[in-house]
Parts: sequence; C-alpha cells; structure tokens
Amino acid sequence: MNFGDRVAEAVERKQSCLCVGLDPRIDLLPPEVITGLHPGASGRARAYERFCGGVIDAVAEDAVAVKPQVAFFEALGGVGISALERVCAHARDAGLLVIVDAKRGDIASTAEAYAEAWLHRRDGAPPVGDAITLNAYMGGDSLTPFLATCGDGAGLFILTRTSNPGGADVQEAELGGGELVWERMALLVARWGQEHVGESGLSAVGAVVGATQPDAVARARDLMPHAILLLPGIGAQGGRPDVLHAATATHPAGGLIAPSRSVIYAWRDRGGDWRQGIRTAAAELRRSALAV
Repeated sequence: MNFGDRVAEAVERKQSCLCVGLDPRIDLLPPEVITGLHPGASGRARAYERFCGGVIDAVAEDAVAVKPQVAFFEALGGVGISALERVCAHARDAGLLVIVDAKRGDIASTAEAYAEAWLHRRDGAPPVGDAITLNAYMGGDSLTPFLATCGDGAGLFILTRTSNPGGADVQEAELGGGELVWERMALLVARWGQEHVGESGLSAVGAVVGATQPDAVARARDLMPHAILLLPGIGAQGGRPDVLHAATATHPAGGLIAPSRSVIYAWRDRGGDWRQGIRTAAAELRRSALAV
C-alpha cells in the first residue's frame, strides 16, 4: 500500500495528525526504567527500550506514528541498534507507523546500504521503519535506492526547511533566479514524489519543514501539493500546532506534527506517573491540533 495512502488511512481512522518523537536521554528518564540495570551501554540500551516502550503504549491511542531518533541508539553501539529494532517492532505491534529519524544522505552503494538497513524486509520480517528522514543535498542520485522502496510501501521525508535557527545559513540563501535554496529543494521533492502519489492524492515522498517556520510551512504547501509535511519543533523549540492548518490546507493528512520533548518528558513538569503524564500531553496536543 502506498505510504501516502497509509498515512491518510491512519489519520482518518484515528482523527489525529500526531507523530511523537522518541528521543531518549539517560539523564531525563524516570528512575524506575533505570533501577536495577547494569552501568554501561547494555544497561542504557535496556533503559531506552523500557522508556520508549512505555511512551509507545501511552501515545498509541492518540498518535498515528512515532519517530525514533536513531542517534541516541547508535551512540550505544550494537546493543543500541538491537534495542532500537525492538522499539520499532513494538510500535508496529501497537498499530503505529514508524518514521526512522536517521537523516541519511549518500550515493551509490552506500545509499543502497542505508536503504537496505532501514526500509528493506529481512528474511521475510518487516523492515525496521515504514519511512525514513533523508538529507538530499547531494542531489537526486542520492535518493535513487530510497525511491525504489516507495513501490513496496515505504515513505521518505526529505529535509527541506529545518526547524533549527542555523538552517537559515544555507536554506534561506537566495539563488540567482530569486528563489531560496529550500524552495528549490521543495520543487525537487515535488518532482521526485510525483510518480509516487497514491489514491489519496498524497505522495510517499514527503518533506521535513520545521513548525518553527510557519511562513515556510504555508509556502511549502504551495510548492509541494502532494507531499506530507513532517513538522518537528512543536513545543520545546517554540513551534505551535496551529501550523497544521497550512499543512493540511489541501488534505486532512497533509501534515504531521512531530513533538518530542514536550510530550515524552511532560511528566517532569506535571508530576505523577510518567506514563500518564505522557498520555495526557499527547491527548491534549491531539485535541489542540484538531481544533486548528
């Protein structure tokens, strides 16, 4: 099934555009997921798996997807990657789409290996992720192996206008014709995704556009009419869920808000049970997004 159609179906079924980022940090985790574990990489990997599993269970009713940040698991070596694979499998079992936040970008056999690692089936088992974030600033040939996976139901989210302030250093630079660098990238995303538009009218090739850039979200919607916009930066970075209005102007599933810290660590400010704090924060954000 086309990834754009999969997102459209999930959004319609759950009446939600929420994608929760899984960014585990050992210094922020609840004590109970750390207690009794051995120090070192293996213990930390187990803590991350426990915590992310709890987050998944807490948000499963209100979210359509989770977005595990690969870096936190990669830092732990092989035990971290194994933990990440189990976290992704748990999310699938909970009925959530998995967007692997890896921001990969390379060419030829290296790009093929990245695509194989995250989006290919292994011995009949599902791939690790349903979709992946990509850096396409090496050009179209860096995407070739990933675009090939779209025919098997995978999705791509290409960095276009990111949420960090420093993104303006390159992305807001003006080209000779007057367009900005990120606008050129958006036009390329639209072109790359054209042959992967599903029955819903949404493409399997989407774009990452920071929720901290509301004007860019509206412009991105114009430049990429069929792309799903993944909108990180909600909450801790200052982005607001009302950017969803522009993202979904042409389709109810045209945008996914992607908070991380403001949901998964909500219990630190709210007090009480950490799972309930996450569950409440996710439900509140879902409701506020629906009200946009």
